[in-house]
Amino acid sequence: MRRVVLVRLIVVLGLLVAASPQATAALVDSGQQGATSAGNATLDGNATGGPDRHPRLVGVYPNPVAADDAGEFVVLDAPAGTRLGTYRLADDETAVALPNATVGGRVVLTPVPERTRRLVDDRIVAVDALPRLANAGEPLRLSRDGAVVDALGYRDAPEGELYVRRVGRFRPLGATDRPVVASGPANATAFLLPDAPEVPTRVLAGAEERILLAGYTFTSDRVADELVRAHRRGVRVAVLVEGDPVGGTTTAQARALDRLVAAGIAVRAVDGPRARYAYHHAKYAVADDRALVLTENWKPSGAGGRSSRGWGVVVRDARTAAALAETFRADAGWLDARPWGTVRRNLTLVNESVAAGDYPRRIEPERLRVERVRVLAAPDNAERALRGVLGNATRSIDVVQVSLGGPDGPLAGAAIAAARRGVRVRVLLSGAWYVREENAALAERLNALADEEGIPLSARLADPRGRFEKVHAKGVVVDDRLAVVGSLNWNAHAARENREVALVLEGEAVGGYYARAFEADWHASASGDGREPRVPIGLLAGIAAAAAATAALGRRIEFEEGGGSDRY
Repeated sequence: MRRVVLVRLIVVLGLLVAASPQATAALVDSGQQGATSAGNATLDGNATGGPDRHPRLVGVYPNPVAADDAGEFVVLDAPAGTRLGTYRLADDETAVALPNATVGGRVVLTPVPERTRRLVDDRIVAVDALPRLANAGEPLRLSRDGAVVDALGYRDAPEGELYVRRVGRFRPLGATDRPVVASGPANATAFLLPDAPEVPTRVLAGAEERILLAGYTFTSDRVADELVRAHRRGVRVAVLVEGDPVGGTTTAQARALDRLVAAGIAVRAVDGPRARYAYHHAKYAVADDRALVLTENWKPSGAGGRSSRGWGVVVRDARTAAALAETFRADAGWLDARPWGTVRRNLTLVNESVAAGDYPRRIEPERLRVERVRVLAAPDNAERALRGVLGNATRSIDVVQVSLGGPDGPLAGAAIAAARRGVRVRVLLSGAWYVREENAALAERLNALADEEGIPLSARLADPRGRFEKVHAKGVVVDDRLAVVGSLNWNAHAARENREVALVLEGEAVGGYYARAFEADWHASASGDGREPRVPIGLLAGIAAAAAATAALGRRIEFEEGGGSDRY
């Protein structure tokens, strides 16, 4: 499913958001190790036959997006020189002989090779038939001379997902398994929004060979101008956006993307039954060998500097740019990335007001040296890497987020665990109308936890004080010498279901820049007496009443998990 349904009701006191948890498939395996998927369902890793060097079952695709489940397949990892014809594949009802073929490495067994070939990169081996792969699950056994040499079991196969033995769960077919890519030292430009909206357009204006721009939404005329100019001067330009954003595609986005296509620019939108991720939520651009990563959308309120507090960075490093380019190619090259014209034909457009705020320039961009850069991608590696970042903090963690999705999430939990071992943790949350009540309750809960346990943890709602309209940044500063900048909201859905991109930037200069930015917004949001802002008990009672009223009315509005932060 591409949508997370949240329950909402606008009441006099504000807006309550209640996120529904995501169910995951229950999986059963024989416990042996195998391989995982990468790129277009490539299963990488070395062949790892058992003691007798037999093939191993490493993947199964039981529930294709097709009538009658046409296109099922099984993936084997075979030692070099394996004679498949000596093996049989069976479930509890049927056993089939494998074809007479000599293979080695990853092979995909399928009775419909013409259908499967465009879904995988591994060698295709046509078979007359496979055991009927039940969607509800069943055991599979590989045997030779009547003896079982390997077995694999699965349960509850989601449509269009591949069971990957090494990770022990189903993953969307074609989902990547990107590693964390590290590089550095490198030169960089750190900047804030709305203070320095000229930085993103300046990066695009300087491109000579390529621009790969990935976003959730795209409505910026200024950015569109630069892309068209780049295309006309011979730069290869490609754009990838979410095809079905929360709240719908706006008329402004349709106009902007129509203009790019009319100019000859390749524009694709991620949508449809083959979608591997809940949302394509990443916000970055590759311009030649420069990597531009934002917390903001490509729209006037974000990259245009007309509304949101955001963080951004430009890293001049070929390896970092190459890692982002590879992610772009993997996302734009799969079946769910369809030409904009095809997606547009089926859309019902919605109107949206355009942000037109004017804010002072308080914090200037800085050119600085970054000692080390790490490129993170969700759902591939970002959660694990960020938990490691928080787990290694020794003095301080400063978090700015639209919302946390609750204190029990994996990243919020890691930050609280750091506070319990003595690390000072501060959390600055958005006070925007659409998350204000949720965040007020969460801040009160975190501050109460700090009081109860005596730990150095505090939370505030951001007060813009005329410097911006709302917080939309998703950033972290650790020990004043490491900063994380990117699209990742701090909730399990974003980390595990969305395509997200973030950079981990290490060094005193870059850490100090974002630490000063956080400090300015933190102190501006303090209560008049300098103490932590507290939420009145009456407000919390109002929130509880709103929740009861919402449940009674059952009003359902589709919103992105974690407060629907990118709708505004």
